[in-house]
Amino acid sequence: MHPDLPAIAAYVMPDAPAQPSDVGFLFGTRHGVEEFCAATLALWRAGMFRVLLVSGGVTPGAARPEAEVIGARLVELGLPASILVLETAATNTGQNVILGRAALSARLDVKAVRSVLAIGKACAGRRYLMTLERHWPGLALSLCPVNYFGVAGDCWHEHAEFRARVLAEYEKIPGYIERGFISELAAYGNYPRRP
Repeated sequence: MHPDLPAIAAYVMPDAPAQPSDVGFLFGTRHGVEEFCAATLALWRAGMFRVLLVSGGVTPGAARPEAEVIGARLVELGLPASILVLETAATNTGQNVILGRAALSARLDVKAVRSVLAIGKACAGRRYLMTLERHWPGLALSLCPVNYFGVAGDCWHEHAEFRARVLAEYEKIPGYIERGFISELAAYGNYPRRP
C-alpha cells in the first residue's frame, strides 16, 4: 500500500462512532439505497435517534427525489412514517444541511437539537461532518458510514470505485474549505499534505 493511503483514509473516513442523538440525518443517495435503509433501520431499532431527516433532491436521470425514494423504502421496511422528515430539493451536501435544517424546523425547535448522527457514504464521512460543522455548528456529531462497495472498508484502496471516490474526496476538501462550503474538524486531525 502506498504510504499516503492510510493517512488519506483516516482523514477522509474518520472514526466518529455512532452515538445516540437527537436527530438522525441521512444524506441522500441513489447508490446503495438498500444498504442505507438497512443501516438506518438498525440504528433506529437500537434507539440511536428519535427523528430521522432524509435530505436529497432529484438527480440526473431520476424521476423522484432521493429523499422520497429512501423514505418510502424505510417505511416499507418498518420505520414509522411519523418520525420522518423529508427534504426533497437539495442537490449538494451544503444544501442537504441548509435545506434539511429548514425542513426540520417545521417539525421541531432546531435550537433544542444538541446532537446529530450523520448517515452517509463511507467515502464521504468527513465531508458530511465538516458540512454540518459549517452550517449547523455546535452540535455533538457522530457518524454511521455506509459501505455499499462490497469490500471491507480497510480494503478500500483495492476496489476501483471505492478508491476513486476516497481520493476524489481527499482532493476536493481543501478547495471546499477555501470557498467556505465546509469547516475543518480539529478533533479529527489535520489534512495529510503530500510531501
